[in-house]
Amino acid sequence: QAQLAESGGGLVQTGDSLRLSCSISGRTFTSSAMAWFRQAPGKQREFVAGLRWWNGGDTRYADSVRGRFTVSRDSDKKTMYLQMNSLKPEDTAVYYCVHRAGAPTTGSSDYKYWGQGTQVTVSS
Repeated sequence: QAQLAESGGGLVQTGDSLRLSCSISGRTFTSSAMAWFRQAPGKQREFVAGLRWWNGGDTRYADSVRGRFTVSRDSDKKTMYLQMNSLKPEDTAVYYCVHRAGAPTTGSSDYKYWGQGTQVTVSS
């Protein structure tokens, strides 16, 4: 089975940038998608961004982050990234890397494999 490990979280100020990384190892789906979800205290997990793993295409974004966040991947390094610019306090959450067979979707229940998460805190 696949193992996912996020890194790059931290404490930043409003307007700052941060890049999250997710390394994937183990057995992965041949035709698959990877995505980022986040969960803020007291709120449900929500989709942030996703892409098809084999070509990095079919990128999708939540309306709340479109234009500020960019998802990408390096297949040689088996790593997915989330470049987050113009961060806002409402971006504060634990960010999770996820993996599934098939196309990227926005439903958390569609993803079989989850990382442990990395905390992002944006101060005002």
